[in-house]
Amino acid sequence: MLALFLRDLRLGIRAGGGALVGVLFFLAVVAVVPFGVGPDLNLLARIGPAILWIGALLASLLGLDRLFQDDREDGTLDLLILSESRHMLALTVLVKCLAHWVAAVLPLVIASPLLGLFMNMEPLGIAATSLTLLVGTPAIAFIGAVGAAVAVALPRGGLLVSVLVLPLAIPVLIFGVSAAYGAVNDPNPFLPPFLILCALTMFFLVLGPLAAAMALKAGAD
Repeated sequence: MLALFLRDLRLGIRAGGGALVGVLFFLAVVAVVPFGVGPDLNLLARIGPAILWIGALLASLLGLDRLFQDDREDGTLDLLILSESRHMLALTVLVKCLAHWVAAVLPLVIASPLLGLFMNMEPLGIAATSLTLLVGTPAIAFIGAVGAAVAVALPRGGLLVSVLVLPLAIPVLIFGVSAAYGAVNDPNPFLPPFLILCALTMFFLVLGPLAAAMALKAGAD
């Protein structure tokens, strides 16, 4: 599993620019917001957590369609499906999701404090948003594995993956933004939505790889 993680990590960094593409897309999303809402610094600071979360969510979708595609093209995926039970295949999917998150999504979390400064956010708000991104974005990778497994056999499955993942990722987005807002707005609590966000990540940590393994098995049959 460690060898698989390191292999997928190297492939994820090399494929299509890896983390750099995601960070540049994240930066582009954040950079265009002031042109749409105007130069009001107070407004930018108020909507900053939501913009960072939306940008991170959209950037996280980049490359999800390639999660199993390369393995399918070189025959590795067929060997994994035929040689492993459903539970072992789910563990393999989990490792691939973790490698994808480290290669493509973790750099977005690292870049979020700098982009928070661009949005004129308070230090506490930047720290809370970065923490919620660190905890919540793995759930997007686990959800994305299901969409990638369903669309792996399709020639143009990238759009389908986004369509499948976005509705399921809405609760993660809601509680991530709610927790970030709660850290800087006194009446709103931080801990309850943050704990729900942690619970969602743990829920999809179990459900996502299992559902993706079932989809891969069904696609192979």
